[in-house]
Amino acid sequence: MRYGAGPAILREVSFGLDPGSFHFVVGPSGAGKSSLLKLMYLALRSAEGRISLFGRDVATLTRKEIALLRRRIGVVFQDFRLLPHLTALENVALPLRVVGQPESKINSHVSELLSWVGLADHLHALPPTLSGGQQQRVAIARAVIGRPSLLIADEPTGNVDDVIAVRLLYLFEELNKLGTTVVIATHNDGLVKRFTHPVLRLNNSTVEIGIEEFFEESVEEPQEPQEPPELGPFEAEGGVA
Repeated sequence: MRYGAGPAILREVSFGLDPGSFHFVVGPSGAGKSSLLKLMYLALRSAEGRISLFGRDVATLTRKEIALLRRRIGVVFQDFRLLPHLTALENVALPLRVVGQPESKINSHVSELLSWVGLADHLHALPPTLSGGQQQRVAIARAVIGRPSLLIADEPTGNVDDVIAVRLLYLFEELNKLGTTVVIATHNDGLVKRFTHPVLRLNNSTVEIGIEEFFEESVEEPQEPQEPPELGPFEAEGGVA
C-alpha cells in the first residue's frame, strides 16, 4: 500500500486475528499503524494483496455490502469525529438509533455508559464545550455502545490521564469478554505491559509485522475499577483475517 507516488507504507504484511482476540498495535510514528487500521475498518482499499473481513474478501464487496459490514465495526478515531451539533448523549446514541433500537433502551444504556466513563455531568454538553479528553471518552463510548463485532481504536487513551486510561482499557476488556475482537494502536508502553495482551509490532516502515507477547517486565496488577456497565442490546461475534 502507498499514497500517490510515495514509498510503500505497508508491504509484505500477512497476519490473521482470531475471533474474540485482543491485540495491541505498536510501532514508531510513521510505521503505518493508522494505515493498517484504516484498511481494517474499510476506509482504505489496498492496491495489492488480499484482505478478508468476517470471512468476506473485501475486494469483492459492493458499496452496499461494505456499508453493512461497517455496522459491525466500532471505530475510535484520533480526531474523535463527533457531530458538533449533537450532545454527548446524542452522539453516543447514534449507532443504536441507526439500527432502530427503542428510545427507552437507548437512553438508559447511553446514560449509564457515559456516567461510567466519568461524563455523568456532561450528557447534554455539545462537543465544542468539552475538553479533548472528554471528547475522546464520548468517542470511545460511541464506538462500544452497540457491542460491535470488531472494535478498532487509534490511540484511544492519548488525551486522558493514566487513571482514566486504565479505566478505559478495562472497558475494552469487558467488551472483549463479550466476544468482540479488539485492536488498539498505542504508543503507551505502560498500558501494553500492564494488560499483557498479544502485540502486533510494526518495524522498519512496516516491512515486518509479527505477533508476540509483550511480557518483558513484571508490573503490579492495578486495582480494578467498578464493573463496567452493560454495553448494549446486541450479541457479538467478531474476527478479522
